Amino acid sequence: QVQLVESGGGLVEPGGSLRLSCAASGRIVSTYPMGWYRQAPGKQRERVVTMINSIPSAYLDSVKGRFIISRDNAKNTVDLQMNMLKPEDTAVYYCYYRMLFTGDEYWGQGTQVTVSS
Repeated sequence: QVQLVESGGGLVEPGGSLRLSCAASGRIVSTYPMGWYRQAPGKQRERVVTMINSIPSAYLDSVKGRFIISRDNAKNTVDLQMNMLKPEDTAVYYCYYRMLFTGDEYWGQGTQVTVSS
């Protein structure tokens, strides 16, 4: 079983920064995808970015150049540094992990990020 616990969300003004962290426990393998999704009100959940080992997937176009993912395989954590935040980044952000061979997916409980003046 895998458990994912996010932290670091909150309210920030446009142009500000936040850092999200996800701590994973259970069967975590560095070569399996782990990363971040988000869901804004009234919209579908979308992939922000995931990482296998130290290699990130393509970032969501709207966050390129502003968000940076990092993963510590020794600690089983994945962080998302979010800079130059915009109101359209407002969403619940979810930590994600997938078992490659079984396809089982795991989600954190989500952390709210609100960008507003």
